[in-house]
Amino acid sequence: MLPKLAAHFRVIAPDLPGFGQSEKPPPARYAYGFQAFAESLVDVIAALGLGPISICGHGMGGSVALTLAARHHALVDKLVLVDPIVYPPRVDLLSRLANMPVVGPFAFKQLCGRTVFRSYFKDRVYAPNATIPWDRVDHHFDVFNAPAAREAALATLRAVADTRPLVALLPRVTAEALLVWGRQDRTLPVGQGRRLARELRSARYEVFECGHSPAEESPDAFADITTSFLSR
Repeated sequence: MLPKLAAHFRVIAPDLPGFGQSEKPPPARYAYGFQAFAESLVDVIAALGLGPISICGHGMGGSVALTLAARHHALVDKLVLVDPIVYPPRVDLLSRLANMPVVGPFAFKQLCGRTVFRSYFKDRVYAPNATIPWDRVDHHFDVFNAPAAREAALATLRAVADTRPLVALLPRVTAEALLVWGRQDRTLPVGQGRRLARELRSARYEVFECGHSPAEESPDAFADITTSFLSR
């Protein structure tokens, strides 16, 4: 999907702090959450000398993109939001563990192994009939399995559990948006997408026949519709 977009646009795919190959500072030094992530992207934009950008965010990344657009209007030209977390999701095992007092952090950091991780992707991310890229899922687990990464993930899950501050920012978003949702998303029901499309000032809403990850499950269709939207 990224090579298709890169044929038409300059594409930059940053890892947020705490994730992927980025630094994973302890929560005492970095306030994991939508606002902190958005401000980190402001730093990236400034460091690369970019003008107004089009930003694409999936899941929590969509929430970060909305926060950036609400707080820094001049930096965001267009938004591509893929199943973003804006309204309370259906609570899953990992989220329940993260928010349990005392025992939660221990269980999340010590007991959440590859089997639990794989089950989460199978039951919550991909559509029931999807072909799951287990190599990719296992790579995500290997990155997550480092102690600093687990600590960052726990802090993030706790910080984003309350989405009300993000909902309050929606009236401040002025950028034109393409909103893409998977009809079979088992974490964020498709009705949440319809609600968000109504609340944004200028949003085009598209529903794909897939789960929570349209860009992975329908990469060609996603690249085509995104290219069309960004080229207008």
